[in-house]
Amino acid sequence: MTELREFPAPDAHVPDLGDPSRTFEEVAAPDRVSAPAPVRLPLRTRLTRAAPPYLFLLPGLALLAVWVYRPLVTTVQLSFFSWNLLPTSPARPVGFDNYVRLFTLPEFPAALGRTAVLILGLLPFTLVVPTVVGLLARRVRGRAATVYQALVFAPMLVAPVAGAAVWQWLLDPGGGLVNRVFGTTSNWLQEPGPAQLAIIVITGWHVLGFATLVVAAGLAGIDSEYSAAASLDGATRWQTTRWITLPLLSPTLSFLLLMTLLLAAQWSFPLVNTLTHGGPSGATTNVYYLLWDYAFGSFDAGLGAAAGMIFFLGFGLLALLLVRLTERLSFHDS
Repeated sequence: MTELREFPAPDAHVPDLGDPSRTFEEVAAPDRVSAPAPVRLPLRTRLTRAAPPYLFLLPGLALLAVWVYRPLVTTVQLSFFSWNLLPTSPARPVGFDNYVRLFTLPEFPAALGRTAVLILGLLPFTLVVPTVVGLLARRVRGRAATVYQALVFAPMLVAPVAGAAVWQWLLDPGGGLVNRVFGTTSNWLQEPGPAQLAIIVITGWHVLGFATLVVAAGLAGIDSEYSAAASLDGATRWQTTRWITLPLLSPTLSFLLLMTLLLAAQWSFPLVNTLTHGGPSGATTNVYYLLWDYAFGSFDAGLGAAAGMIFFLGFGLLALLLVRLTERLSFHDS
């Protein structure tokens, strides 16, 4: 490969651009300098450099294995045995009999239906009311915002058993505050319909503050320039909320929906166990309380483990679908 270089004529000054006396000489182009080959570090050095992040994760992973994965494996094994929880009574293998018996029991589908009612009843407390409160409270600033957040989150800090004791006094049929305010004589915790409604309302009261703060965090992450640009284009506040704020808030709402589906029965368990014990006539027995009753009420560990595995797989599938939906919403929003 060659290139042309320009040299001035001998015994002459450097010519101008238009001078015909300029001469050219063909010379060889310089050789290209090749990049040095990458140096491959020894395996021990590479492992030493890559290890620190995993060392930081090691304590958490160890606790996760001890307190989550090992009990999960034990539950899977126990679901194929019949055992009454007594150390002196050996576990007897029964194969899939626990799963077959579980689907033949009438209280199992009934508990699933009550859990669905509980989830639907909690959605206003975890989605609708927190969204409305979060949108209305966006203008709160300074110390007022701190006081407001503390008041909203306060019910979440109350121990469920202590809160249940207060609500039991408020719902007392012989002159409780709720009956006096509404002018009713309902026995809220001893009638099937009112008891289920009471559990939903008390559980919603406990989780409302948490959901409101999650919505507030989601609203804080939305750039205010979107609303400003929409107002310059003549959009009203409702149009801005409907077409800009709520779509950008959809990943947060999907997260709250996921939390409600997975944890609704767990949130209500202390209240059910304290106030109604699953009654009256099983009206407040959801899936979480049912598997607890199988294992520790009827002393049938195998049946309780089988119920736990069914619920784990079912809720896990719902969680997977909602996570995929949340990722898709986040991708479209970005």
